[in-house]
Amino acid sequence: MKNAFLIFLASLALVSCTSVKEPGNLYTPVNYTQEDAVNDEIKKIDSIGEKRPSEALWRSAILHGMSSSFSQTKDVKSHWEEELALKFKEALEAKNYIAALSLYDSLQAVDYKSLSSFSSSSRILRAQIEKSMPVLGLSSGGKKFSEMINGTVTVYVDKGIKVEQGRGYADAMLGSGFFITKNGYIVTNHHVIADCVDPSYNGFARLYVLLAEDSETRIPARVVGYDSVLDLALLKAEVDAPYVFNLGSSSSLEAGDRVFAIGSPLGLDRTITSGIISATDRELLALTNVFQLDAAVNSGNSGGPLIDEHGNVRAVVFAGVANYQGLNFAIPVEALRSDLPFLFAGGGRTHGWFQAFGKTKRLPGAGAKNEGVEIVYCMPGGSAYLAGLVPGDIVVSLDGEKITSIEDLHALCLKKSTGTICRLEALSSSGEKKSALVYLSERPKYPGYDFYTHDLISSSLLPICGMELVRVSTSDKRAYSIKKILKGSSADLNGFSEGDPVELLDVTLDKEKSMMQLTIYAKKRKNGFLDVGVTLVLPLDSNYYL
Repeated sequence: MKNAFLIFLASLALVSCTSVKEPGNLYTPVNYTQEDAVNDEIKKIDSIGEKRPSEALWRSAILHGMSSSFSQTKDVKSHWEEELALKFKEALEAKNYIAALSLYDSLQAVDYKSLSSFSSSSRILRAQIEKSMPVLGLSSGGKKFSEMINGTVTVYVDKGIKVEQGRGYADAMLGSGFFITKNGYIVTNHHVIADCVDPSYNGFARLYVLLAEDSETRIPARVVGYDSVLDLALLKAEVDAPYVFNLGSSSSLEAGDRVFAIGSPLGLDRTITSGIISATDRELLALTNVFQLDAAVNSGNSGGPLIDEHGNVRAVVFAGVANYQGLNFAIPVEALRSDLPFLFAGGGRTHGWFQAFGKTKRLPGAGAKNEGVEIVYCMPGGSAYLAGLVPGDIVVSLDGEKITSIEDLHALCLKKSTGTICRLEALSSSGEKKSALVYLSERPKYPGYDFYTHDLISSSLLPICGMELVRVSTSDKRAYSIKKILKGSSADLNGFSEGDPVELLDVTLDKEKSMMQLTIYAKKRKNGFLDVGVTLVLPLDSNYYL
């Protein structure tokens, strides 16, 4: 359902055509029984250590765990533990508590023996992060909707003049936002202010906000921090906010609950609409499920608050579908809460991943409970692969916190900085407990493209379209048989079955590497093995990329 909806929304201008080909350099596993191979790995660790010391520690911990018979592996692990301990102290002195927390958690994950001598802990550092942010909360005044509206702004991005067919037109981007502090911090969507922070944008872009009480005065504003993955941004204007919204909770929201959206649709400021929550678990963003609502939302509402009858922010409006009434979406406030420390720290927020693909493991039948996140695929040479995770493992905790679903795992990772080492606890397919050290490298914009370029296409299609292949001919490189089909995937929904013979004819990628067009010639079992040509259009991102 999600893939079909994303394809419906996406631009399908697929222009970068490639033939079906395998990547030039596939990952070669380290032979941990040979001292030369171990020494080569140590050299690689040292080469990345200056820029990415946490990754160097993680790799040295993996190396020591796999080849502890070589004394040098213990020495290199100890060396990078001390390097991270030193950087932790430097971050603490600089009051960079986000960096300090990442370093502390990494040292804790690798069982650094001197950690107990530190004066801080994860709990203390999280408290320091909270204290370092401006005070959030509700301002004085009543709670009538007419007063709440004054806590919203119209976000105006002036992009100068655009010329079309010889005529000049004012070029601008309109959105909405709302105050979360008394001294002028404002939440909006990233896509509203994207041109202000996009290094590839060469045009003119100047950011203003217009108060609900005074829609004629443009107040200069600046972007403090932004997150393109969660579509959130934090602005600052030098104003005394007339009303400050309280960030509530969305965990209790259910389908049918009444909500209100405030914003500036089509530039019509001070607009409030109402409706109900239509669904709570739409998979439109990569790292969090979003709410579907039927409150009227139009262009310009993006970034406005979705509130309850008491004025508590439950979500941030971010999208609607043009020409389809009552089909609108909002980001849960919990995602905003997790993002705020990073947005206040400034700049673009990056997210970590461990280069795997998985789904919530749930037993069949009514009333069955989630068991965790089942690993379906690990990219060769990626973090999960090197950590020893394999398809069939079920992740049940991260750094000691329980995981029952993919939503739990994403929620925990949202609180982590890129470059952090984490310890996952998992159950193998045979039910045995296992522990794995993973490194949260920077999540690319389109993770599926990384899978496609780092693995054989027969394997990388499993996370991309839900179809694992096996080659059936040495002479015809296009001939395969379907080895595995993921339930609910694009391949499953398009009627493919295990054992079907297929030929891969062509792979086409769009310019952004965000979509793949896969052309297949197949004999489907479900169609009586009739010959059929199929073209699948596949997004290269989803919330199943871990």
